[in-house]
Amino acid sequence: MPTPLPAPYFVAASSRAAALVGLDVETLKGDDFVNAFTGNTPLPGSEPVSAVYSGHQFGVWAGQLGDGRAILLGDADGPEGRMELQLKGAGKTPYSRMGDGRAVLRSSIREFLCSEAMAALGIPTTRALVITGSNQRVMRENIETASVVTRMAPSFVRFGSFEHWHYRDRPDELRLLADYVIDTFYAELRGAANPYKELLAEVTRRTARMIAGWQSVGFMHGVMNTDNMSILGLTLDYGPFGFMEAFDVNYICNHTDQGGRYSYANQVAIGHWNCYALGNALLPLIGTVEDAQGALDAYMPAFEEKLDELLHAKVGLATTQEGDRALIDGLFTIMQAGHVDFTLLFRRLGDLQVDAQELDAPLRDLFLDRAAFDEWALRYRERLRGESSIDAERRARMNRVNPKYILRNYLAQQAIEQAQNGDYAGVATLLAILEQPFDEQPGNEVYAALPPDWAAHLEVSCSS
Repeated sequence: MPTPLPAPYFVAASSRAAALVGLDVETLKGDDFVNAFTGNTPLPGSEPVSAVYSGHQFGVWAGQLGDGRAILLGDADGPEGRMELQLKGAGKTPYSRMGDGRAVLRSSIREFLCSEAMAALGIPTTRALVITGSNQRVMRENIETASVVTRMAPSFVRFGSFEHWHYRDRPDELRLLADYVIDTFYAELRGAANPYKELLAEVTRRTARMIAGWQSVGFMHGVMNTDNMSILGLTLDYGPFGFMEAFDVNYICNHTDQGGRYSYANQVAIGHWNCYALGNALLPLIGTVEDAQGALDAYMPAFEEKLDELLHAKVGLATTQEGDRALIDGLFTIMQAGHVDFTLLFRRLGDLQVDAQELDAPLRDLFLDRAAFDEWALRYRERLRGESSIDAERRARMNRVNPKYILRNYLAQQAIEQAQNGDYAGVATLLAILEQPFDEQPGNEVYAALPPDWAAHLEVSCSS
């Protein structure tokens, strides 16, 4: 059962997430719902549970973990199907280990904003419904105040949920869990000759496509442990995440990750590694190593196909031709050399006009080595002419896939500091902007600008 917090109050809610379970923001502001989503009063019909799972953390088997501060209230039906509602930060559970079962306002705001930002970007993700807060103090690196974020997903089952039963040599529970997941979420696989193999293959493909989406917008998860990997291929558990700003393929967004295991460059391989961990857990059900390997072999083709599709769209190529990947890779090479802002580069690239090189200044000025950009742009223009690309049409297509607004760390930090001083308007404003990442939004251009110098010193870690 949740542990109540004193004098809870409303911080923010997502109207889009609320609509998925037939609610609205004004309703969520009411005392009854604030108390319910803080864990102070039970929702009618709710039977709260917390889940056990295990996992590999930073590549090392960590054993039993489980929902240390997450409590599932139950399911709610909505226009797009059933969603599980889970409180994060509502007190200790049987799996809290040495933790206090709480979340702080800082981390709750970050998870809330990024969940909804990723959904707006079209990347599979869990959702965030509402944040409530309390002035109860919580000790992290510093003393902070408590908060609860209500998050939603069709399921919170993880790779580590299967690893738990496999490593405990409990085949009956392993099969029970696998059958539940197949029957509930992958019913089309039930008639397959080997449904457990097909489950692994489909989860592997979904994971690969999700990570292709991450790479395409410069998102870094920061802590891709197997207990943070969704069996539905959803982005799960927003801790020390970050969006790429000055492009560096080896960038590490998690200050705790001293070895760089979860750097931007490594996310693709780690996703595959995690699927192998799942495959190992499912092996008793799949039957043979060869069948499991066959399922896992789906990863790289699915990733490459999805990434190629996304990158072609990002640079505005309507057709696929020989040499396209070399052209795109060439862009990333000069981005790396000059640490060009990832989001600004792709957004401004849509403004390039095939026959007006003299108008390139806003784009060209992102590069220290302008001659290198000029050389690349020459090849890019030649490629665009080869498919008779029309500037206005291409720009419209590119602006539908290249966001103008992302959740930069400094923007989140500003909203957090406002909220810590009792002003939650900044959270609501930022949410509204991030819900429309591809729109121009006149008057909000400051939220799309290069980050200030002080932002380079912000650090996020696993300690939230």
